[in-house]
Amino acid sequence: MVKKMTPYERAVGALHNEQVDELPAYPLACAIGRRLLPQKTTLREMSVNAKACADSFIAAANKYKFSYTVTLIDLAVQAHDYGANVRMDEENTAFVTDHVVHSPEDYEKFQPLDVSKGRIAYLIEANRQVAAGLKNKAFVACHVEGPLLALSQSAGAERLFMDMFSDPEPVLKALSNTTETCSRILHEIAKTEAPALLWNFLWGNYSVLGDKEYKQFEGNDKYAYRLIKETRDLGLGFAIHNCADMPHLDTQIKAYKPDLYSMAYYPLNPSSPSATKVLDGGYADKCVVAGQIDPQLFARGTTAEMDSSVKNLCQEVKTGLCKHNLNSKWCIASGCEVPPELNTPLENIQTFMDGVDHYGKMEY
Repeated sequence: MVKKMTPYERAVGALHNEQVDELPAYPLACAIGRRLLPQKTTLREMSVNAKACADSFIAAANKYKFSYTVTLIDLAVQAHDYGANVRMDEENTAFVTDHVVHSPEDYEKFQPLDVSKGRIAYLIEANRQVAAGLKNKAFVACHVEGPLLALSQSAGAERLFMDMFSDPEPVLKALSNTTETCSRILHEIAKTEAPALLWNFLWGNYSVLGDKEYKQFEGNDKYAYRLIKETRDLGLGFAIHNCADMPHLDTQIKAYKPDLYSMAYYPLNPSSPSATKVLDGGYADKCVVAGQIDPQLFARGTTAEMDSSVKNLCQEVKTGLCKHNLNSKWCIASGCEVPPELNTPLENIQTFMDGVDHYGKMEY
């Protein structure tokens, strides 16, 4: 019997495949944490106010005792600073309404950014505050858009993917510059107390790019591997978030070798990897996998449905861990962010955490 552990101890224990008292747990409850603050805090305020943003993450982690915290705010941080028009409603996640690229020449607009300004500076400051506020309480992985995701958000995904095939050179040049911006963000995050950086490498997805295309536009020494090496060299843990339906697991887990991999599962797609497929494929042998509760269940499900889903996943994961002689290489998590809307029942987050506490207990 393993002694009672703190959430942070479970997180670190899982990273080292140590025996834990129960599986670590983290629904990606990000912006929804603002509802726990004593003062009214809107999504818009979270998008521009680093302290409000950080306080939201800290409040959620402290209340629900998360093992990990991923600082996913929105996917328009870098796009804003590259010149895209970003709409920030009072109660809607920030999103791009007018992209930067309208012709191949527009890729010249992508130059390395000054990360001491704009929304990127806000992102860095929010991460600094979260890392300090949750030190030794939750394992913080600072979320940063990878270079291809940042470019697609700024240029427009449909336009970008057409240009990648019809006229790739301007795209590749722009990617070199978005990678440099990512590197600058990384170096600033490394100055905080954050233990890890989480890269969002969303487009490593077979629904969009094959192996050859993904390698050309992100998975090579100029882009992803450069950032991975710099992450390691700066002493940070290395994590990935990819909520795609068909992620490039051989590349993003077995080749990239992250410490933590956050992923989703789409049961209606037979090619989407379930927890069993992930474990049987050896992907959790060296990497903590975090997943795969449906995020929409938090918004639309009942507490009974949440409890049942958590129970089933815990049983599936525990069976797979035992089968592959692993102690703890899994975090019960949502596949992506818990919907931050005001009508998402907070009771479902508590039910999720209570369920892992009950069904996720480990016996060795």
